[in-house]
Amino acid sequence: MEIAPQKNPTDIVMGGIIYAVIAILMMRYIMQPLSKINLESYQVLPVKRDTLVNYLLLKPLLNPLNYIALCFVIPFAIKEIYPTLGALSFFRFIFIVVFLIWFNTLMAPLLKRKFNNILVGVVLLLIIGGAVFALEYYKILSLFEVSQSVFGFLITTPLVWVSVISLSLLAFFLNKLFFARNYYTESFERISKRRGAESQKFTFIERYGKIGEIISLEIKLVLRHKRTKSTLYTAIFFLFYGLIFYPNPTYADKSAWLLFVAVFVTGTGMLMFGQWIINWDGSHFDFLMSRNIDTSTYIRANYTLMLALCIVSFILTTPYFLFGKNVIIHHLVAFVYNVGVNIYVYIFAATLNTKRLELSRGSSMNMQGVSYKNFLVMIPLLVIPIGLIQLFAIFSATYIALIIITLLGLSGIVFREPLLRVIEKQFLRRKYALCDGFRKKE
Repeated sequence: MEIAPQKNPTDIVMGGIIYAVIAILMMRYIMQPLSKINLESYQVLPVKRDTLVNYLLLKPLLNPLNYIALCFVIPFAIKEIYPTLGALSFFRFIFIVVFLIWFNTLMAPLLKRKFNNILVGVVLLLIIGGAVFALEYYKILSLFEVSQSVFGFLITTPLVWVSVISLSLLAFFLNKLFFARNYYTESFERISKRRGAESQKFTFIERYGKIGEIISLEIKLVLRHKRTKSTLYTAIFFLFYGLIFYPNPTYADKSAWLLFVAVFVTGTGMLMFGQWIINWDGSHFDFLMSRNIDTSTYIRANYTLMLALCIVSFILTTPYFLFGKNVIIHHLVAFVYNVGVNIYVYIFAATLNTKRLELSRGSSMNMQGVSYKNFLVMIPLLVIPIGLIQLFAIFSATYIALIIITLLGLSGIVFREPLLRVIEKQFLRRKYALCDGFRKKE
């Protein structure tokens, strides 16, 4: 009512349902873990195949986290739908939302299983979402109005609303069809072997000596485990973070906000992986330390990997330059600051966290291996540059703050070797504490 006082809140919510379904499906596709079961152990028991498949499919529906949306839907229905449309429309609306939750919960794992390369699925969903947005923006086809008409009709018409459950049933039977074709373990073994073959395509990096070999292994590690892959996909999504701020004229002259966003998007790969750069080696850290790999090589391999992530993030965000000169300046300053300061801060801070990171555990809402030390690193990352800008903004001299931040970054680039040697000494001091910490399983 506050955002659009001239419109009926119920109509706005009905029109937004289709967009909510698409957005939540994308989030689930990335974050929702797949239900798993050891087929081999059950195939020798008198348990029907359909029972196992139904268990795999229906188990996620029992997760209470699926129904968090009802915490918003029910109060809205009580305040808006019940007084104007009555009790029956109130219950129809609640059940429609539940059916749509079931549809998303069943459809997301199907897409995940269907697309062996989850990145392809993410790109396809982004293309579909972008196409829907473009159709709406250019007024070619308004899905908002279609959704408004369809769901408005469903909540006010007896019995017809039950048809929404057909979407959930469709998703369920599509899953059943998939398992009918891919139930036996041999099918999944073929997929696993194909994925294993794909993970070997980094030999060109290995040409650069031991540093290249370590980087190649780290990349394979990222692509092999669901927790690191989830972080990778989250980093890809954060590349679009600037679209929230840059088109908004409110932030056009707010240098602190612009630098905050620029630091985030130009270093999103580094920011997502930097604090775990040593921890994700925890399960085989003793093995690494017993190999013929000196400290300098190990630290420089991690530094090179983070530098590459930072450069890739910067290149991928150069389309933001279309938003004007101010954005270009802040992006360049942020990139230099990330490369010259934040990389060293992250690698140094990674030596302080002795909690082992279990990469094989679920990726969604998983805080295993996280400690307060992971958040302390945010101080030099954001507080220092933004604090400098806010300080000089008092004297209307934000450009001086940007120059100082750039000089800090350039100093880090020039004095790279001394800074890396400091990190090497810190790693040697912490080496045995890390070994001891990584041996403990939470």
